[in-house]
Amino acid sequence: MSEVPGEIYFECPDCDDVTIHDVLKGKMGKSSLDATIKCQDCGLVRTTTVRFPKKVEVKMIISDGPYSLTTKLALEDDDLLKIGDEFHADDGRLVRISGLEMARGRRVKSARATEITTVWAINFDVIDVKVSINDDRRTFSKTIPSSPDDEFTIGDILSFDDMDCLVHSIKVKDRMMRRGTVEARDITRVYGKFRRRSYEVLDLDSA
Repeated sequence: MSEVPGEIYFECPDCDDVTIHDVLKGKMGKSSLDATIKCQDCGLVRTTTVRFPKKVEVKMIISDGPYSLTTKLALEDDDLLKIGDEFHADDGRLVRISGLEMARGRRVKSARATEITTVWAINFDVIDVKVSINDDRRTFSKTIPSSPDDEFTIGDILSFDDMDCLVHSIKVKDRMMRRGTVEARDITRVYGKFRRRSYEVLDLDSA
């Protein structure tokens, strides 16, 4: 039988929050603790049963460009997963959930760990930020490999091998931004105005 812990994180009804509780006395079961506990924040003492979450494993498929890796994701049975969640996989890579599959192939936006059969994720260490550049006649499509934390600001000058552009708007999931700064992880597309590249003129006489 496991040893009774001295402290636990548990929801306090008076604080209306999860706080640290001292375990004054208790008895361990297979997956629960019957105990008298005291909230360290407000001092409330009560006797209750604390249920410990069970460990579950869910299949996870990580996409990285044209490649994919099938692995296992260790979770607790009461974990809630949502599309867009980011976390580090067991091998250390940053991934982002792109899909959640339940029984019979049903796709959902969020679910508890025990309801999920497959987690679909994408490698999120480096992402390609899409950029559209307009020169009043045509639009050029570019990509910028970025860290999810990289910031793009309206008014930035972006430089590519054959052109520069002035960022005038950034599309995020639910709106178009005309000012401000956005992290790469939240960007759907960057829009820029073509700027003719200026080249340094060499003074051959002084060379």
